[in-house]
Amino acid sequence: MPYIKSEQRPDLDKLLQPLIEYLKAQDEHEVDGKLNYCMTRILKGIYAPKYFNYNRAIGVLECVKQEFYRRQVGPYEDKKIMESGDVA
Repeated sequence: MPYIKSEQRPDLDKLLQPLIEYLKAQDEHEVDGKLNYCMTRILKGIYAPKYFNYNRAIGVLECVKQEFYRRQVGPYEDKKIMESGDVA
């Protein structure tokens, strides 16, 4: 997770919250495509078309993936192991 300073978060949260609410209200069969579209537009809007920047963008996405797994999915799986037992 990019642990930005807490005073930097409110401005970003103010911009993100309407988008989050919009996406949460979407049909589950459409939300993933819309989220992908939003993320792609953000990346294309930030990074100029150069290999160096594409490499940076892929690095950001990979770190997001790993941090989401570490902070959200891993603990969820640990909880489910405790509830249901580990794979034999």
